[in-house]
Amino acid sequence: MGNMLEKLLFQTLIGLSFSMYLWLLAAGLTLVFGVLGVLNFAHGSLFMLGAYATFTFYGKIGLNFWLSIFLSLLCVGGIGLILECLFFRRIYHIDLPYQLILTFGFILIFDDLVKIVWGGVAMIPPMPRFFEGSLNILGRPFPYYNIFIIFAGIFVALLLWFVLEKTWWGRTIRASASDREMASAIGINIPILFTNVFVFAAMLAALGGALGTPVRVVAPGIGTSMIIQAFVITVIGGLGNLKGAFVGALIVGILTSYGILLFPIFELFIIFVVMAFVLLVKPEGLFGK
Repeated sequence: MGNMLEKLLFQTLIGLSFSMYLWLLAAGLTLVFGVLGVLNFAHGSLFMLGAYATFTFYGKIGLNFWLSIFLSLLCVGGIGLILECLFFRRIYHIDLPYQLILTFGFILIFDDLVKIVWGGVAMIPPMPRFFEGSLNILGRPFPYYNIFIIFAGIFVALLLWFVLEKTWWGRTIRASASDREMASAIGINIPILFTNVFVFAAMLAALGGALGTPVRVVAPGIGTSMIIQAFVITVIGGLGNLKGAFVGALIVGILTSYGILLFPIFELFIIFVVMAFVLLVKPEGLFGK
């Protein structure tokens, strides 16, 4: 019994580190839906592009790890800027099914593009030297990098809270999400604000992919698998609610970790059961309105 409890506690730590990747992806997805009103299925592709860009700068070119992450954010932010200006701003007022068709099309396009540029073989760049090693927790080695990821995810959550609640830009975002016409009437440039939010959300997704490169496989299609779990998170937490996205990421990440330990064949089954239960009891999500 004691040994199983130790295993569950250790799996909780593993689940926490996985939750932070999901949180960074779900945060951007939630921002885009909450402010722009678009369910961006291609958001997972931006996660994948962030991973590939970091792999190229760090694993191939040999740049500094932090510089590689910064450059990957700039690259994916630029791609987000192009997508928003040329495509997404044209679908803000159409029905959700058409939005999903367009964004799903981008998933197929980006998956084929990375196969053309990087090939279809899965890759993992080396771990940065300053993150090598592990800490002994409950008699088991827990990598330093996983500890860093946990704190990095919490830091981003606190930073997002500060930006949205305590800054002028955050207040304009919340005002535009609540009432676009009134926000425009008081002088907020809605198109520019929407572009900024979309680029910011794209960089959040890229950050999740970039931080995962030393420990997670970089391969075509990783964005698709991640975005499915991100959608589950937003449904559980409540569409458009960042607090719900964070709590939902914790629930999905930890339950997935437990599932790998206890039911390795059906680990995803658990989170879909939780999602179905939430939809039955509280269809708007745990923190939805």
